[in-house]
Amino acid sequence: MWRRLLLRGLSQERALRFHSPRHFPSPFVGPLTHNRAPGALWAFKLRDTGSFGSRGYKKDAKSTVDFPASAVTVADIKQYLRSKDVPFHDGFSCLHVPSIFVEAASRAERFSLFVDKTTGQFLCMDTQVQGSWEDLQDCLEVMQAEERDSLSPQVLLGYPESAEEQEQSERDAREVRSIWSASVPFLELTEDEAQLIKTMFQITKISNATLKKFDVRLFKPTKSLVFPWLGGPDSSLKGLKLLSAQSTADGAVSYNEATVPKCGSYNNLFGLPLLSRMDADVVLTSRELDTLAVSQATGLASVTLPRGVGCLPPALLPYLEHFKRVTLWLGGDMRSWEASKIFSRKLGLRRCRLVRPGEYRPSPGEALAQGKSLSRVVADAIPAAHKSIVSFKQLREDVYGEMVNTEEVAGVKWARFPELNRILKGHRKGELTVFTGPTGSGKTTFISELALDLCTQGVNTLWGSFEINNVRLAKIMLTQFAMQRLEENLEQYDFWADKFEELPLYFMTFHGQQNIKSVLDTMQHAVYLYDINHVVIDNLQFMMGQENLSVDKFAVQDHIIGVFRKFATNSSCHVTLIIHPRKEEDDRELQTASIFGSAKASQEADNVLILQEKKLVTCPGRRSLQVTKNRFDGDVGVFPLDFIKASLTFSTLVKGKHKLRKVAAKPEDNEGDEAPPKKDAVKREKADKQQGKTPKSTRAAKNSASGGE
Repeated sequence: MWRRLLLRGLSQERALRFHSPRHFPSPFVGPLTHNRAPGALWAFKLRDTGSFGSRGYKKDAKSTVDFPASAVTVADIKQYLRSKDVPFHDGFSCLHVPSIFVEAASRAERFSLFVDKTTGQFLCMDTQVQGSWEDLQDCLEVMQAEERDSLSPQVLLGYPESAEEQEQSERDAREVRSIWSASVPFLELTEDEAQLIKTMFQITKISNATLKKFDVRLFKPTKSLVFPWLGGPDSSLKGLKLLSAQSTADGAVSYNEATVPKCGSYNNLFGLPLLSRMDADVVLTSRELDTLAVSQATGLASVTLPRGVGCLPPALLPYLEHFKRVTLWLGGDMRSWEASKIFSRKLGLRRCRLVRPGEYRPSPGEALAQGKSLSRVVADAIPAAHKSIVSFKQLREDVYGEMVNTEEVAGVKWARFPELNRILKGHRKGELTVFTGPTGSGKTTFISELALDLCTQGVNTLWGSFEINNVRLAKIMLTQFAMQRLEENLEQYDFWADKFEELPLYFMTFHGQQNIKSVLDTMQHAVYLYDINHVVIDNLQFMMGQENLSVDKFAVQDHIIGVFRKFATNSSCHVTLIIHPRKEEDDRELQTASIFGSAKASQEADNVLILQEKKLVTCPGRRSLQVTKNRFDGDVGVFPLDFIKASLTFSTLVKGKHKLRKVAAKPEDNEGDEAPPKKDAVKREKADKQQGKTPKSTRAAKNSASGGE
């Protein structure tokens, strides 16, 4: 459809300038990507559209994930480019193509258009034009039909912003200019002021010349360091990051960051304007202060990732393509080490080197303050790519690192479920958790709080809810996040919705039965685009109906579980899989063997969690969580849960606080049924018989008979 409109527009407008090129009725907004799969990802946003009485819900166009109708592969991209006689170079993470948005005469041999090998997204470095793989295909088709050598960048004008978005953009731009103009370069500070600020941020060894080189300033009203975001062909000011320091009760120093625009739109590679095409090596850090330290101590090119160890946006990969060696030194803890291994896959394993954290290899800023040789640390970085066979010599440092950093290796701790920390020790990447529980016991509600707990601690989370729709799920999670019923406190809705919106939380739009391939493609796309660390699938049975009906259902389930197991391992992403149990009697507790299907689910899983419910009992504590498998250290156990209906949350009960009381059975339920004999009575009768005595029940029957006579 768009291709026909574009061709018609080109024939009518010879200057190739489109003032209103596109109108998208669909909420999936993106350049030339109107055909979206039903399972596209979207980040759920709740926005106020005006007065309280006319509130509307909408999906934020800027946070929509462009998921193509069919997943594109690098082989497909290469085949198409060859069919159009378009030359390309095979890069580390992108294909390099001559830009079609530059005049052929000035294009020369510059391959300045980069096509992402995984998503097909492209970026022209000369004109900053970017779009999807479908956009590039449409443009090449137009060029071929019109016999043109190039296209104007105006042909891919972005989707016009709404009045609300435009107002927010203008507000951000004014705030950026205001803060930047009020900030003071370090060279204009007095020596005492500069020394005081450096002491606050523990950068006493960073020279004023380095601060000037990176154009770092001080915002005096809040005593914050200001790091500029300079981008575009003219290196204009696009945003800022402010870093403030404050001392804690124990005397330590904590740092707080704030960005303009918001974190989701802040894609600044700090230090990018200082990079040169002649640089062959670059060091990636997670903090701006670390970049300053690396640059000053080693003289190497260095840039900072915009969101630290949380995410490496694929849109930034083209800016790092020309480097032959990329060293990732993201910090001195295990979390940064895990992030380094994940990011190296995006950047290309064969050119990446990793700085393994340890006592002698802290973060760059700390290493400089301790007088260590940063050049030596960078030179000793290990290759990210490894052979299929390794010796203990290569594993020795990793084993030692796990012994030294036992708490970090155990994973992210839950804040709301301390008893779960005691058993599982934490939430770890690359694991598969199988979760089950009786129908109606609150499996989705419990897992939503469990995932929300981790999400609030920075674990990027993707939800695949096939049973309930995303609006209802988001409402449940928002209630759990606010710890109250917002229906009764609507005046607080915007406050909590704004905070909830900042969480790294995404939802799949699948609902009902789905094909496992579509779900897996969406998960892989999300991991690449958003560095997802935790995927929740609710539930497995909804993916079994789309498979071949002639195949045994247990074989289908085993295949699906194997797919999720492989995905968790290869993507270093934790997958929580909800599986319904087999039908059991109400008075029987579930066991690992109660999980529906064959034994493969429990065999493949690293953790097995069961939500137990005593249906014949009514009181707080009738529910409990049982861990029946823990591959990390083998600890298993059970602890009670208390469901708080007002906030839809579960909390750990204090032992001995509540006693269970059984529900009295209705008389009509037992009519016509003989009461089963008591175990103790049966034992006594057997003992009496063995001793030759008349059983008590027999004596009672004789007495009753004689009395009746």
